[in-house]
Amino acid sequence: MKLYLTLLLCSLPALSQEPLPLKEAVRLALEKHPAMEASAARIKAAESRVEQARSGKLPHVNYTESWARSNNPVFVFGSLLTQHQFTEKNFAIGPLNRPDFLNNFQSQVTVDQMIYDARQSKSQIQSAGLGKSIANEDSRLTAQNLIANVVRFYYGSVLAAESLKVAKEAVRSAEADRQRATSVLAAGMSTEADVLSIQVHLAAMREQEIRRAQELEVALASLNDALGLPLDTKRDLTTPLTSAASSAAPAVDLAKNALEQRPEARQLRLATQLAETQVDAARGAMLPQVFVRAAFEADRERFVTRGGANWLVSAGVKWNLFNGFADRARIAEATESAHATRAQGRQLTSGIELQLKNAQAHATSAKQRIEVARATVTMAEESLRITKNRFESGLATVTDLLRTETALLETKTRLLAAVYDERLAATALELAAGALTPDSQVLN
Repeated sequence: MKLYLTLLLCSLPALSQEPLPLKEAVRLALEKHPAMEASAARIKAAESRVEQARSGKLPHVNYTESWARSNNPVFVFGSLLTQHQFTEKNFAIGPLNRPDFLNNFQSQVTVDQMIYDARQSKSQIQSAGLGKSIANEDSRLTAQNLIANVVRFYYGSVLAAESLKVAKEAVRSAEADRQRATSVLAAGMSTEADVLSIQVHLAAMREQEIRRAQELEVALASLNDALGLPLDTKRDLTTPLTSAASSAAPAVDLAKNALEQRPEARQLRLATQLAETQVDAARGAMLPQVFVRAAFEADRERFVTRGGANWLVSAGVKWNLFNGFADRARIAEATESAHATRAQGRQLTSGIELQLKNAQAHATSAKQRIEVARATVTMAEESLRITKNRFESGLATVTDLLRTETALLETKTRLLAAVYDERLAATALELAAGALTPDSQVLN
């Protein structure tokens, strides 16, 4: 009994809980959930790759500082020249063959600029830009899936709360039946067995209430996880579990919109462009590249004195004539990758159309189930009312009473499940069409 009271009290909303409508829950999830943080980080990483690719068109400047000490004749001869310290005595055969040790502190600044690289830099910039666009679409996909999850867990929590209410109503009704059976027994129109049967039924309803309270606790924790909040966060869910508005768009328009707007479809189109760009880059690697280089060098015997400086400007051509067929293999790889992404696009088109059909079928089925369940609940309530009156008059058995009680509980539960399924189907339809956003009508 204590466990029952504890679970019952825990299931009641705290007075201090903040209201949380569905749209606010979606906004919280998009702001707090780690998945969105990870998506934002991937977009920033893609932006950094774009900057890296752009650096290929800019000059590369390097500074080098080195120190060397040797008595190698060639080293000493060359260092004396670059230090502007060479004199006539250095031509003496003895010092020329066996010079003393010499220090050389060398400072060098080089500037390398690619003049023509057969579109390699341009291809890298295009590839990085496409990678950023793919990351943006991945973020959209993450957001849409996150919204769908929030809807599922939000309405799952509301369903659990409504199911708990139904279970509590069943307990109250069973308690009234027990009092009613006791009165009938006192009037001599029933037996002790009837009262015991109702006691067993009441215990079963209380067990249902305890189970529903536990399900509500787990559902709320799952919702908090979907929102990226601590699992024990308490909020008052204010959006009711009601039937969703039907989509006004024809099936053909939904399919067209899905093929244009779905993040997966956009990603595949971008991946195809990326593969084609990589094919161009692989072919360009076989063309010549033209570059220039400028260098300024200072060589000193001591770190700050006794030195000289020189500069150099050069230009060159680099042409990959043969590298073991690696370029040909790279072109073949990129070509096949492009072919694979185009084939995946055809497969995705079929998959999107199937998802739309499935979501539409589930939405239609759920709406029909709602209509049937509502009518059934009305009939079950009326049947229970009549059966209670007949039982009090001794015209119905306790079995009839318990059967109608159970039937009403089951029909109310089926109605709630049908509305829940219809809400999820409407959300799945928006998701399949690529139109699920924080402002979608399905969240109202």
